[in-house]
Amino acid sequence: MKFKKIFLMLLISLLSIPINVLAYSDKLILGGNNIGIEVKTKGILVIGLYEIDGKLIAESSGVQKGDYITKVNNNSINSISDYTNEINKDDDKTQIDIEYIRKGKSYQGSLKIVNQNGEYKTGLYVKDTINGIGTLTFIDPKTKKFGALGHEIADKNTNETLNIDEGSIYYSYITGITKSINGVPGEKEANYDANNKYGIINENTIKGIFGDYTSNINSDNLYEVAKNDEIKLGKANIFTVIEGEDVQSYEIEIEKINTKDTTKNIVFKITDEKLLNLSGGIVQGMSGSPIVQDDKIIGAVTHVIVNDCTRGYGIFITNMLEEAEN
Repeated sequence: MKFKKIFLMLLISLLSIPINVLAYSDKLILGGNNIGIEVKTKGILVIGLYEIDGKLIAESSGVQKGDYITKVNNNSINSISDYTNEINKDDDKTQIDIEYIRKGKSYQGSLKIVNQNGEYKTGLYVKDTINGIGTLTFIDPKTKKFGALGHEIADKNTNETLNIDEGSIYYSYITGITKSINGVPGEKEANYDANNKYGIINENTIKGIFGDYTSNINSDNLYEVAKNDEIKLGKANIFTVIEGEDVQSYEIEIEKINTKDTTKNIVFKITDEKLLNLSGGIVQGMSGSPIVQDDKIIGAVTHVIVNDCTRGYGIFITNMLEEAEN
């Protein structure tokens, strides 16, 4: 989920007071840490339909996979618990009125329900919480804003960007690695501690997740933010966790730079033999791993190229920072 802020200023202020075009700091705390991620959807997300007595009873309601149910019988729904409570409020009913959101537009409909062994069923698979892991990219030492992932959180059932209500990031550590092979990307295996919260997620966008870092920060070792025209082909490093909780640096080769794309700005190849031996290349969970060149943070890992898992894409750090401002 994403909220945009619009600031109105008096024209005289713009003319008389010098201001920075961009509000983010020119030096950042480098990430690379593994993080646990938990987000709650705005409304409950429909992830599929199932048959009851051989029929897809939900089809006639108009609700589809990827919709968010926000009201039942004109009462707001914020969780699956709210949803089930509304469904089970009254006996001897055969349908409920619903309101749902699809691609930002609101719709109304009626959903059939069936009583099976004293339990009302709607024929919809739904969820209200998504959990996962990723990598922290940066913390702004002045504002304590953080950025991670370098891409959106999407539901794997719908492939749609999640519309989130709230979320958090947590301390996490790696327990193992499933190595990548060409055609089959591997993944980090990790646990996270829900009692050790690092921050609050405010935005979920195609350029990453962003929010307020609420834990302690260490500003002793800051990295300068590279301008896009400073990035060049050749050697660079990614910072990520492969074992336990220790952030390590691994060598890569930048092969291509694309200033026109929104997110796929850097094409790179992993050249570090240690990382290749440990992970086989890029694995799921590396998203957000910061990319550093000439002691400046230039971007973050976002995607693996599936047919060659040693190669992947990165987003410019400036694109993430501009998004974090909004």
